[in-house]
Amino acid sequence: MKTITTIAFTAAALLALAGCPGNEAEKPAPAPPERPATPAAPAAPAMPEQGAQPAAPAAAAAAAPAAAPDVKQGEQLYATYCATCHGPRGDGDGPAAAALDPKPVKHHDGAYMNALTNEHLFKVIKEGGPAVGKSALMAPWGGTLSDQQIWDVVAFVRSLAEPAYPGSVP
Repeated sequence: MKTITTIAFTAAALLALAGCPGNEAEKPAPAPPERPATPAAPAAPAMPEQGAQPAAPAAAAAAAPAAAPDVKQGEQLYATYCATCHGPRGDGDGPAAAALDPKPVKHHDGAYMNALTNEHLFKVIKEGGPAVGKSALMAPWGGTLSDQQIWDVVAFVRSLAEPAYPGSVP
């Protein structure tokens, strides 16, 4: 009789505990809400083949700079935030580049860089690689740099291209 009472008591306790709030670890997580699919922006290739031209990306919505971009200020910002991966002259050979896969884009490669719009460069610097279909290893700098500072970096990046960028920087 003692065994039957113990079993009945244990079963009742387990049933009571199963219905108690606070036992969330055992409950399945609710499904995330469905969101409509957002089309990805077209992306240029990470590393073009010799002589290959990247597809021109769609223009990103970038705020026009408040003042003309300052290449010298852009150079200082580039040295602080970009050269670790892209190298001081944009050769993709910064000290962190060896550990990265994919490798950083070579900003001096005019055949690749000159096909990209200023707005595309602004967007990738501000929002990071995933914003333009690139690697998440390219960090977003919009929380660190102002829009004007980002335009300064764009102006400096344009100065690295060989052959030189034929267009203007806003």
